[in-house]
Amino acid sequence: MTSEVNNDTYLVQVADENHLQLAETICKEMEQSAKARGTGIAKRSPLYLMEKMLEGKAIVATTKEGDWVGFCYIETWEHGKFVANSGLIVHPDHRKSGIATRIKNEAFKLSRRKYPDAKIIGLTTSLAVMKINSDLGYEPVTLNELPADDAFWKGCSSCVNYDILTRTNRKHCLCTGMLYDPEQHKKTEVKENWNFLKESKLYERWMRIKQRILMRFQDRPRTRKPERELEAVG
Repeated sequence: MTSEVNNDTYLVQVADENHLQLAETICKEMEQSAKARGTGIAKRSPLYLMEKMLEGKAIVATTKEGDWVGFCYIETWEHGKFVANSGLIVHPDHRKSGIATRIKNEAFKLSRRKYPDAKIIGLTTSLAVMKINSDLGYEPVTLNELPADDAFWKGCSSCVNYDILTRTNRKHCLCTGMLYDPEQHKKTEVKENWNFLKESKLYERWMRIKQRILMRFQDRPRTRKPERELEAVG
């Protein structure tokens, strides 16, 4: 199993028609991985993944030889109000290599490019994925802040914990909901930029005052000290 990876080891890119042959293999690994973890994920067919690839809504990682390493796709909910980075999967031989972070980063950037105003969401039980999401700016949220669309929650029906979700009317589950709100980040950026601007202007003002004071002292004629003072210090 790979423990370290150089950025040149893998190719991480937006999937296209050249990656269609990988769809069936990826689907099988998704199913096997879910069974191994004892949780479920939304079951997707190879055809569905192919559609994502052709739409330019998937990220794929491969070796330079073209072997599959990892995958993730994006889908929208509520007419583009929400975007989910879904189906993150890494081949068992390449886990703990840092490739999952690279795939998530690229999926995040793809989501921001295609849907700049959408809230980007995630639903996961994986601490590793939560860490990646947090680094990207996601924050934990209650499940009622995620899409209300029944089709979104139908994807959870294959999970062994689905009963918890339905019994609590979608208020609680073992999964953690996470959300990146671009509007909130815009406000934060504006505030940070304004604070920086204020600090910069205060610094500039202080330097101007300091320079004026120094110039005044430089322009003053030097006077001889009184004799008694000379004796005192001499």
